Amino acid sequence: MPKQKWNLNTIYISERLQESLRPISRCALTAVIASMGYGKTTAVNWYLEERARAEAPQIIRVSVYSDNLAIFWKSVQDAFARAGFDFLRDYACPTDTAGGGLLADDLCRELAGETPCYLFIDDFHLLTDNRVSRFLCTLANRLPGNVHLIVASRDRFLPAAEVVRLGNRVYQIGTEQLRLNHTELAIYAHRCGVGLSDAQVDSLLYSSEGWFSAVYLNLRTLSERGALPDRNSDIYATFTAAMIDPLPEKQREFLAVMGLADEFTVEMARFVTEDADAEKSLSALTAQNAFVTCLPDGVTYRFHHMMKECAERTFLTLPKEKQVRCRECFGAWYEEHQQYIQALTAYRKSGDYDALLRVVEKDAGILLSSLNPQTVLDTIAECPVYTLKAHPLALLVLMRSMFNWRNIPKMLELKELLLTAIREQPELSPQERGNLLGECDLIMSFLCYNDISAMSRLHRSASSQMSRLAISIQKSGGWTFNSPSVLMMYYRAPGELQSELAEMDECMPHYYKITDGHGQGAEKIMRAEALFMQGRFTDAHIELESAYAQIEGNGQENMALCCDFLARRLSLHMDMEQRYSFEERREALLGKHNATWLNIWSATSAYYHALLGETDKIPSVFAEHQLSTIHFLAPGKPMMELIENQVYLTQGAYAKVIGRSEGQLAVCDAMHYALVALHVRIQVAAAYELLGKHSEARELLTRALADAEPDGFVIPFVENYRYLKPLLAQEIQGGIAQKIVELGEAAEQRKSSTDRPMIFTALTEREYEIVLLMAEFLTNREIAEKLFLSEGSVKQYINQIYSKLHIEGPARSKRKQLLTLLLQKT
Repeated sequence: MPKQKWNLNTIYISERLQESLRPISRCALTAVIASMGYGKTTAVNWYLEERARAEAPQIIRVSVYSDNLAIFWKSVQDAFARAGFDFLRDYACPTDTAGGGLLADDLCRELAGETPCYLFIDDFHLLTDNRVSRFLCTLANRLPGNVHLIVASRDRFLPAAEVVRLGNRVYQIGTEQLRLNHTELAIYAHRCGVGLSDAQVDSLLYSSEGWFSAVYLNLRTLSERGALPDRNSDIYATFTAAMIDPLPEKQREFLAVMGLADEFTVEMARFVTEDADAEKSLSALTAQNAFVTCLPDGVTYRFHHMMKECAERTFLTLPKEKQVRCRECFGAWYEEHQQYIQALTAYRKSGDYDALLRVVEKDAGILLSSLNPQTVLDTIAECPVYTLKAHPLALLVLMRSMFNWRNIPKMLELKELLLTAIREQPELSPQERGNLLGECDLIMSFLCYNDISAMSRLHRSASSQMSRLAISIQKSGGWTFNSPSVLMMYYRAPGELQSELAEMDECMPHYYKITDGHGQGAEKIMRAEALFMQGRFTDAHIELESAYAQIEGNGQENMALCCDFLARRLSLHMDMEQRYSFEERREALLGKHNATWLNIWSATSAYYHALLGETDKIPSVFAEHQLSTIHFLAPGKPMMELIENQVYLTQGAYAKVIGRSEGQLAVCDAMHYALVALHVRIQVAAAYELLGKHSEARELLTRALADAEPDGFVIPFVENYRYLKPLLAQEIQGGIAQKIVELGEAAEQRKSSTDRPMIFTALTEREYEIVLLMAEFLTNREIAEKLFLSEGSVKQYINQIYSKLHIEGPARSKRKQLLTLLLQKT
């Protein structure tokens, strides 16, 4: 064959494929599904470049490199940041329906506008977590018209039901659109500078089946050897022969080494290969190799998966010493750039367990938690015991990880190894020895959860020994395991309240000292809740305000939400100013992008509105009983189910409350949740009473009263007084029943006096009380005397009322408008 001018790196998108790509701009979700090497990425990138020339859109590209959700989420955050969207930077990776819904709403809000926006996720098949697929379907159904999601995958990821549900919002491109036909293959070969006869085109089409990569490799072989390869050649053998073997040794080794990376820069390549001329090698490869590409940011490179596969096979032919050195360099690079999961993988493959454990220490268990627990166990098993003992801080992190994974035997095994290591290292300073032993006590205290006495002993021990903050506790993490109540977590048994409160007062300052204030305010919240449970509303309010003051500004949002839960319940029994409405609180939480906090808000709102019988205001996750779609930490789940019981009662689903109770009470017994169990028994008694099962109701109520008597807990009964009133009337002669009835009657009267039209819901209890007095045509002075206020305070209240109700005009006109609104009450 005569000498020809080859141009094999040319990009060819057939007219047929171009037409197939056009609907992308009209659909919310485009799924590009085909096997490796069909040109999915090339086709989408061509399309996005065309759109960039036509309409200057926002383009966000995300590449998937593994099944690790934490690595994928970091890629998403980086991709959005590169595109100018920083709102995901401090966003935790969502792991359940609630978190996914929050993320979908935030994405829609941030990306909506006049400018077209394309979000391209490549190599989606590497993510096998079905939650991500479900999330993309949810997102596609909500996306604003200017945003288009493109997902390229080797495998089908859209369930048939979702395709039907999405309708014309989803568009699919497959192998038929991407593969070359006879005419297109001939055009492509011609553009590459290859003149093929019809017979050769037929032969190549037959052997490649229009598979773009196979066509490219065949043409490459033709350029190198003057003949097309044998039809039966293995694709990887063909690839290696065409793309790797002909390279000079230096370039071949460069390619083999950097093929281990998902993405890399020139700087990284220079560091890993220890080659000062890495930039030249990379430039030479990209100039002659379509499987090595520079990403749109202009600095990051990646290999096509076929190239990576063959490069990794070539890497394994390098001398063992070279392989180890390269993996160590990869580990060092990733470690320096805080890519700890990748660093752990590299160091494990190199056999450098000292470096691996150093990374475990630096990560402090954060990213480690995203790994498969068995992978971590296997790594520990490979690590020499003497190396483990040389890294006591890593042992602490691994102990905490084992606790999180509920592998208590391994946790205790690592503890013994830690204590042995400390004994065998006499060179440790007394200070560091104390820090290690103290943090060990701190971690072991988790095994004593809700046994305050036992936890207190270990916290005091830890505090007395440690001179630094714990590395295994992150202040940003939730302290209450998603529970909206501290008292529900730590009240273990009737009659123990006072000792438990005293232990909390003693215990928590020691815990705060070594965790930088993690959970600050817990002891005050618990005391405020206890006072509320006893019906001591003013004392509870004072303690609650003290807790709010202690928490303010310290970033412990989950503790503030516990305060909110108490404040809402307390407001049903006394006049107190709420810091914000439910909607204001929710809006503030949305800005923090934390689904766990929103779940606690939903629980608070659900319980409050269920107590008031306002079923239309209960958040959907509780009103529609979707708790199973949310990931709750085990210690917080019984509280959420208690709140769901209250919703079921309000909705009239009494049999549901009874049917769920056996399992709930068994969990409460196992976890020593005496207060939760008290609530559940009262709820079940109410359900039996409402179903006419009076003897069953009375038996449960008697048990609940006996449990509540030692510590004077009356509020769980009062909150269900409207259901229990006939039963409680029979108990007046003894115990705490008299107080329950008195508080229950007062709460009923208060509720009836504060029922108001929807238009007045923005007012506080005090403001609405003033409105009612104004309706009696009392003067400001008379109102002031009746409420024991100054006349000036009354004027301020009235001005606030007018402002909140958007009433304007002269004073007499304002009062007339107010009375007109009040007459609309039904």
